[in-house]
Amino acid sequence: MSIFSFFGMAQDDPKTSISVTELKERYGKDTTLIILDVRMPQELTSELGQIKGVINIPLQVLTNKVSELEKFRKKEIAVICRSGNRSRTATKFLLEKGFNAKNVPGGMMAYRRNE
Repeated sequence: MSIFSFFGMAQDDPKTSISVTELKERYGKDTTLIILDVRMPQELTSELGQIKGVINIPLQVLTNKVSELEKFRKKEIAVICRSGNRSRTATKFLLEKGFNAKNVPGGMMAYRRNE
C-alpha cells in the first residue's frame, strides 16, 4: 500500500497532533521530542526555512527510509511540512508502523506566523 493512500486520518485530532505553541515550548527542552520534517530538501532553504536540528525525510521516500527512525521509536515524533497536509499523511503512516507520531497542524507556515 502506498503512503499516499493514508489521507483518511481525522484532521487535527488532539491524540495525533501537537500545536505549534506546544512544539515551540517543548522542543530543545524535552529530550523525548524530536521533529521530522517531511518536505523536500530544497524546501528547507525556502522563505519558511527549517527548524534547527530537525530530521529531514521527504514524504515521497518515507516508506523506504522509515528504518532511519527506528532509534527514535521510544520518543515522540512531531511531524511537520509546509502546511500540515504531507505531515498528516506521514503521521498516519508512522502511527500504523507503531511510532508515537503527532502532526503539526499548519506546518511551517503556522510555525513562522507564531514567531
